Amino acid sequence: HRHLYPNECILIRYVHTVKSLSVCLVYLACYHTDMAAQCVTKVELTVSCENLLDKDIGSKSDPLCVLLMSSSDSQWYEVGRTEKVQNCLCPKFAKKFVVDYFFEIVQKLKFGIYDIDNKTIDLSDDDFLGQLECTLGQVVSSKKLTRPLVLKNNSPAGKGTITISAEEIKDNRVANFEVEARKLDNKDFFGKSDPYLEFYKQTATGWQLAHRTEVVNNNLNPTWKPFRIPLQSLCGGDMDKPIKVECYDYDNDGSHDLIGSFETTMTRFQQAEFECINSKKKQKKKGYKNSGVVSVKLCEVVKEYTFLDYIMGGCQINFTVAIDFTGSNGDPKSPQSLHYISPQGVNEYLSAIWSVGNVIQDYDSDKMFPAFGFGAQIPPTWQVSHEFPLNFNPANPFCAGIEGVVEAYRVCLPQVKLYGPTNFSPIINHVACFAKQAMQQTTASQYFVLLIITDGVITDMDDTRSAIVNASRLPMSIIIVGVGGADFSAMEFLDGDNGRLRSQTGEAAMRDIVQFVPFRQFQNAPSQALAQSVLAELPQQVASFFSLFKLKPPRDPSPS
Repeated sequence: HRHLYPNECILIRYVHTVKSLSVCLVYLACYHTDMAAQCVTKVELTVSCENLLDKDIGSKSDPLCVLLMSSSDSQWYEVGRTEKVQNCLCPKFAKKFVVDYFFEIVQKLKFGIYDIDNKTIDLSDDDFLGQLECTLGQVVSSKKLTRPLVLKNNSPAGKGTITISAEEIKDNRVANFEVEARKLDNKDFFGKSDPYLEFYKQTATGWQLAHRTEVVNNNLNPTWKPFRIPLQSLCGGDMDKPIKVECYDYDNDGSHDLIGSFETTMTRFQQAEFECINSKKKQKKKGYKNSGVVSVKLCEVVKEYTFLDYIMGGCQINFTVAIDFTGSNGDPKSPQSLHYISPQGVNEYLSAIWSVGNVIQDYDSDKMFPAFGFGAQIPPTWQVSHEFPLNFNPANPFCAGIEGVVEAYRVCLPQVKLYGPTNFSPIINHVACFAKQAMQQTTASQYFVLLIITDGVITDMDDTRSAIVNASRLPMSIIIVGVGGADFSAMEFLDGDNGRLRSQTGEAAMRDIVQFVPFRQFQNAPSQALAQSVLAELPQQVASFFSLFKLKPPRDPSPS
């Protein structure tokens, strides 16, 4: 019922000689028990660069790193992106990439470096600074891999190099911090310092950046927002391993001034104060005491449950599908329509439903999925509806499995009149009502995923923004798949990869819950590629939500 890896095929051919399926399955089970223990783990990748190309006039490049991944038989898909580092040709990226490592699969990696000059998600608008293609096996075997960057024609990207450090994640504890400072040195002639902190982990090859706080502007007594650092990233899980903290004054041109630094351990971090020492200033100035004091108000080490902890502990993923029936799709009877079902029985809507639904349905025990349409005139009154069940049964809009959703769509299509406008907020608010009810539970028992498949520009953008901001406080994620060739820039705006989405009144989303992809990027890709892309952020969204509200799985799969 699933793809077999090469080693499995060899094993099955070997045991086939015994002419017994039961023996074959026993051998296969033993093989996977052994492989699960020895060959599959999570790896954290840290990226830094040197001597990047300078593409900006009057300043330096603002680099960001994007990681793409591919197995031997599929196309590239995006794993994630680091933060953008302003005005810097030798960036150390604080954001890590966490990937699953399989010994028996060749996992290709492509690290792309871009100079970010706008707020769009599309990197084709940004200057390309170079890339490195390698395998995860090469990275983990060398532990720290440094290679020259090349351009897309394989010529050198100047003198640019990239370094990738790999570390196995063996510890799922995190440290929650609340930190402030007082009487920091003023490094600015006009105004006050703009301080931020950097936390470094000690490694065999030197200090490695683990976390960077936000900048607090024009303040010598800053209080930083609460933040969290995985214990593995900060000290490798060793409470007595040295940690270095540096305090800087941020400058727009990238020439950040060191205010001071100190070294400590997790053991000594607990509600303590540390003097920031600037060694150069200390050498020059008699009677020098410090350059300010950093006060740790909270340093709490807690266990962080993973996505699988929640799933294995009884959390259910509730999957809802919403389909765009607006007139811009075209007459379903015409081959030019996005709703036209080809002689092979497919269209882009059906492909998106199958691709995403086939993955998600495994996490819902009853496999009964509500499915809705919006933007059509529906019988018998032919009023426009933006939230009608595909089976026309408001009391029971559920479909049995993904097959049921597909069948309901096929039956519904000839019975409605495509109309408009394209309103998202009614269906988002509909699912949010159920997610709000789930918040009354004392455990992480339910999470809701809404898949919206659409062809056009959102008509009720202000209401949709408000609906998403409200839903960001609930156990809910939204996946938007854009079909056809429309301008989807508004959808990219809803995807909060370039900063928290805000409502019209200025209220910020608590977290990023929207993932948007245009289907046209996957038309010639394997069927699993779309699901890999749109579902990539979902495990982190699920785990981070329940962690934020301190909700445990209904059953703790690995009690402390």
